[in-house]
Amino acid sequence: MKLQSDKNSNSHKELYSRAVEVLTGGVSRNTIFRKPHPIYVASAKGSYVTDINGVERVDFANNMASLIHGHAHPAIVKAVTEQFQKGTAYTMGTEAEILFAELLTSRAPGFEKIRFMNSGTEAVMTMIKTSRAFTGKPMIAKAEGAYHGTYDFAEISQTANPSNWGAIDKPNKVPVVQGTPEGVLNDVVIYPYNDVERTINLLDEYADEIACVLIDPVPHRVGLFPATNEFIEALYKWTRKHNAILAFDEVVTFRVNYSGAQANYTVKPDLTALGKIIGGGFPIGALVGRSDIMKMLDPRETFLRHPHSGTFSANPVSTTAGRVAMEMYDEQAVKDLNALTMIARKQIEESIKLADVPVCISGAGSMFRLHFQEKVPDSYREAYQNKEVKAIISELDDYLFFKENIIMINTMACMFATTLTQKDVDRLSEALLRGLKLMKPKIDKLS
Repeated sequence: MKLQSDKNSNSHKELYSRAVEVLTGGVSRNTIFRKPHPIYVASAKGSYVTDINGVERVDFANNMASLIHGHAHPAIVKAVTEQFQKGTAYTMGTEAEILFAELLTSRAPGFEKIRFMNSGTEAVMTMIKTSRAFTGKPMIAKAEGAYHGTYDFAEISQTANPSNWGAIDKPNKVPVVQGTPEGVLNDVVIYPYNDVERTINLLDEYADEIACVLIDPVPHRVGLFPATNEFIEALYKWTRKHNAILAFDEVVTFRVNYSGAQANYTVKPDLTALGKIIGGGFPIGALVGRSDIMKMLDPRETFLRHPHSGTFSANPVSTTAGRVAMEMYDEQAVKDLNALTMIARKQIEESIKLADVPVCISGAGSMFRLHFQEKVPDSYREAYQNKEVKAIISELDDYLFFKENIIMINTMACMFATTLTQKDVDRLSEALLRGLKLMKPKIDKLS
């Protein structure tokens, strides 16, 4: 079938009418869906995305935090183009995966051994299964509201709400997907993020059965605020006492510091799941951590406890792009990007003040999120957005996207890239000032 060119298909509505004929809902991921239809990209360069109608937008979402150097960075394009000429995947090893493994394992003290896969979801799934294999125990514990990809066990209570989340002392286990087996729910413990006493009480109840305590140190869906050092230390001590794995999901948060968000804590995880920015714009995931635990995947073992393979795992395109991206994202680049992000936060705080609205900002490193309340939340339930708040966020997001030509994540979050400049930051803070002023009557009604 001959594909139509942009010239013959220059309407977003037109493209979507074709999409719904062949794609479920007209999309391949619900994240990009907008009513009445998605907006389609023609090209992107640096921090600017141009749609098929020629509208250019500045990108503060960076494909859900995965593009640390923006779009089509010349160094990454050059490296992967050279690799394309040599092939894209083989049933053999490559030096590309070794070079990248050497780079990543050098970035953090606990990164002793690494195994690549194809997504953050797969990295978290492998981390959970490896924890079970090492400990011989079936259960996991995870925070209420935290997103860890789409593995059945990892997604429980990701979307819990007041109608089903239960008592804070023992949160309900709420499935995301209809038809999730009861057995999955039975093997998950849900704990309240940053609540030491309640969390330890819940973990104690299943101490002999928990294989790993899974935690994102700055969870976007929970509210994009860091775990306290007290909380991480409590989890670390509990896992030492009960032969369990402290498992960090740094798929999003590895951007926070040169060694990830874990560099902010006095104790270190046993295993860490990585993804997003380490792919340099291509699909990737990785599990990294203690050698004795990672040995569960070692094919040289007489008794292999966790056989693991993947058709495109460690493919040379992703590992080459990732290596170049992470070489460029060195300690100085991390410092500079975090500094620019802090400037943005301060300017937006000033916009909030000028607009005179009850809005605040949370975040860490090169990422932040707006909350439509006076005080920065410190729990999922405090950060939870009811339908009135969600409606305001949706309207403000559309205003920024269509009127100001600014792309943010639809939770009112930003994930910065090194290609952003002070000029872009000024544009963002000024656009938010206009948007917040416009929305002020509705925002004020929330309180």
